[in-house]
Amino acid sequence: MAQFEQVRANIRRAYAAIRPAREVTPPDLQEPAVDPVPVEPSPAPLAPPTVTSRDDEAVPRGLRIATAWSWRLLVLAAAAALVLWLVGRLKDVLIPVSIALLLSALLAPAVGWLRRRVRLPRSLAVAVVLIGGVAAVGGVLTLVVTQFVNSFPALAANATEGIRTIQRSLRTGPLHLSNDQLTGIADAAQNWLNSHRDTLTSGALSTATTAVDVLFTTLLVLFTTFFFLRDGRRIWQFVVGLLPSMAREPLGAAGEASWSTLVSYVRATVLVAFIDAVGIGLALAGLRVQLAFPLAALVFLGAFIPIVGATVSGAVAVLVALVTKDWVSALLVLAAVVLVQQLEGHILQPLIMGRAVAIHPLAVILAIATGLLLAGIMGALIAVPLVAILNTAIRRLVGHHRQTVAQPVVMPPDEVVLPPNDRPAQTTVN
Repeated sequence: MAQFEQVRANIRRAYAAIRPAREVTPPDLQEPAVDPVPVEPSPAPLAPPTVTSRDDEAVPRGLRIATAWSWRLLVLAAAAALVLWLVGRLKDVLIPVSIALLLSALLAPAVGWLRRRVRLPRSLAVAVVLIGGVAAVGGVLTLVVTQFVNSFPALAANATEGIRTIQRSLRTGPLHLSNDQLTGIADAAQNWLNSHRDTLTSGALSTATTAVDVLFTTLLVLFTTFFFLRDGRRIWQFVVGLLPSMAREPLGAAGEASWSTLVSYVRATVLVAFIDAVGIGLALAGLRVQLAFPLAALVFLGAFIPIVGATVSGAVAVLVALVTKDWVSALLVLAAVVLVQQLEGHILQPLIMGRAVAIHPLAVILAIATGLLLAGIMGALIAVPLVAILNTAIRRLVGHHRQTVAQPVVMPPDEVVLPPNDRPAQTTVN
C-alpha cells in the first residue's frame, strides 16, 4: 500500500512539471514580434503665399509688405481716433470716474484695515473712511484758502515791489534792457497766458462753470468712490464674466495686477508728495517766508503731477520768497527745492515706487504733455497712472502669451503613436 501511494506522488509531481509547457500557445498561433516603426518628424509647414492672384506677382515684395503694414496702421489710427473722440464726448463723466478710481486706490488699504482689525461691515467701513477723507481734505483746503485771503493784501504789495525791483535789476544789471524791451517781454508773457488759458484749465474748469456743475461733479465722485470701495471686486468679476471664456483668465489676471500697480502708485505718490511738502515747508518756515503752509500744500498737490508739478510748485515758492523777502532768501529756497527734488528723484522714487511702477522718464513726459493737451490739468494728473496701468497690463498679457506658447505638448512616456496604416494587425486566438 505504501508503494502505491509513492507511485501516485511521483505521477502527481511529473504532471505538475509538464503542466506549464502544455499551456504555452503553439508557435504557429503566436503573434509575430513587431519592431516599433520609427516616427519620422513631420516636415515644416510651408509658408503661406505672399500673393493671392497673378496680378500681385508684378508688385515688388517690399511694396506689398509696406502696403500691408500701412493699412493695418491706418486701422489702428482710426480706432485710436475713435477712442479719443469718445473720451472727448464723455469727459464730463470719465474725469470724475477717474478721480474716483484714484481715490479708491488711495482709500482701499484703510477700508481693508478697518474690516480686518475693527471687524466693521464693508459698507460702514467705506462710509467711515470716505467721511474721514472728505473732512481732512476740506479742513486743509479751508485753512489754505483762509491764509491766502488773510495774506493777500500784504502779498500783493510785496509782489508789486518785488516786480519793480526785478525791473530795475534788469535795466541796470548786466542785461541792460530798455523799457520797451521789458514792456515787450511782459506783453508776450501775458499774451501767452491768455492764449493758453483755455488749454491749461479746460479739464479743471470746463465742468465747474456753475455751482450746479460743481455739486454734480462732487456727488458723482463721492458716489462712484463709495461703490468702487464697496463693490469693486464684484463689479470687476461681472465685467470679466462678459468676456469670452478663453480671455477671462489672462484679462482677469492683468486687471488684478493693474489694480495692485495703481494702489502702489497712489500710495507712493502720496508719501513722496508729503515728504516734498514737509521739506520745502520747513525751508520756507525757517526763512520766515510768508504763506509757508499754503506753499507747502501747493507743493503737496503739485507732486501728483510728476516732474512738471514739482517744478512749477517749486518755482512758485521761489518767486514768493523773491517778492516777499530778498535775493538771498530766494536763492536759499531755490537750493532747498533743488535738494528736495534731487532727493526725490534719486532716492525716494526708486526706493518707494519700486520696479512695479517704474516708467521711463520719456514716457512720463510724453504722457503728461498728451494729457495736458487733451484734458488740461486733469489730463496731466490722470496720464501717468493710466500709463502705469497699461504698462502692467500689457506686460502681464505678453507674459501669459509667451508662457502659453512655450508649453510643450507632453506625450505619455511609453506610448508610441503610429499612423493607422503602419499599425500591426492584431491576431486573436480562438
